[in-house]
Amino acid sequence: QVQLAESGGGYVQPGNSLRLSCEASTTSLEDYHIAWFRQTPEKEREGISCITAGNGVTYYDDSVKGRFTSSRDNAKNTVYLEMNSLKPEDTAVYFCAAKRATSVLEKLVVSLSPSDYEYWGQGTQVTVSS
Repeated sequence: QVQLAESGGGYVQPGNSLRLSCEASTTSLEDYHIAWFRQTPEKEREGISCITAGNGVTYYDDSVKGRFTSSRDNAKNTVYLEMNSLKPEDTAVYFCAAKRATSVLEKLVVSLSPSDYEYWGQGTQVTVSS
């Protein structure tokens, strides 16, 4: 069982930046794919980035590619989502989620589908508005 806790959300003006943190209870963070999702009342939960187990390769949805960067600090058991050039349409509740991936095959299969993730944080609100 892995517990996740997001932090760092807030209210920012368009064009500004925020960094979200996802702290995990596990000391083997590198054994998990960690993805970021976001959700608004009008839309289903969507996956926006993933940092893979093992070598930490990152993947991004087109909506955030070039603006958001995910990174992992194994010593702190924490994954970060650096969000730059924020837009009003980035307003959402942001969640991190974990999926255990220890085999070679599991590490190669990367997903941004919420149904593929086992563990979830409680979410943090990001509001981008002038």
